[in-house]
Amino acid sequence: MTADRYAVVGNPVAHSRSPAIHAAFARQTGEAVDYGRILCPLDGFEAAVRGFAASGGRGCNVTVPFKFEAPRLAAQCSPRALLAAAANTLRFDTGGWFADNTDGIGLVRDIEHNAGVPLAGRRVLLVGAGGAAAGVLGPLLAARPAEVVVANRNVDKALALVARHAAWAQAHGVRLGAAGLTAPGTGFDVLLNASASSLQGEASPVHPDVLATGALALDLMYGAAAAPFLAWARAAGASAHDGLGMLVEQAAESFFIWRGVRPNTAPVLHELRAGLGAAA
Repeated sequence: MTADRYAVVGNPVAHSRSPAIHAAFARQTGEAVDYGRILCPLDGFEAAVRGFAASGGRGCNVTVPFKFEAPRLAAQCSPRALLAAAANTLRFDTGGWFADNTDGIGLVRDIEHNAGVPLAGRRVLLVGAGGAAAGVLGPLLAARPAEVVVANRNVDKALALVARHAAWAQAHGVRLGAAGLTAPGTGFDVLLNASASSLQGEASPVHPDVLATGALALDLMYGAAAAPFLAWARAAGASAHDGLGMLVEQAAESFFIWRGVRPNTAPVLHELRAGLGAAA
């Protein structure tokens, strides 16, 4: 049986764990999938993706810095991608490409199922207002926390993200606001670091008083990049969690979009975690 071809497209992309994750999903489900990496020039995203589709590719994941470009290539976008104005999943349907964003649902599943923290009724601080934050805010609001505050160094970017999600937040009964990094509030039940601080070697972009006692502190990064944040969170008395579970969960949603089969994420996450030697 000839395997259907998929890939992750980004720059950089050599570090991506997505090929290993989707290979594990394929073995588990018996789906014939061949998943690779495509290093795309910063000014050549569309050409690279169209070239991959023309050569027989069936779909792709999109990572930094191209998530905001991806929806423009699709004839149809999911409500999640429309709300985020960004996509991380393209399916090359013959009648017109389909774009979706699985980051947010992956994060929510990781928080609620892997970390065991229900979001309903909680106060959530989302740090960052770029592509990562945009991709997760809609599904976070759909989980019906009591409040979400988007904190960013550039408050105008946070305000713009909040404005785009205001009606969605109201429909789900969630208080939604924006703030700077210096005084976003205190006593949050869940802290989500969707900023670039971990890539820059910072332990945390916010003060420990943002955390309630026993709060969950999650960095969307994983591996060595997340280590300073995790150490900071533990020192502050929080339950520290990295983004590896989110990576696996969002990949499972992409796999379902492409194949119509939902893989079991638990053994794949366990295998990856053991390989990285990470504890959270």
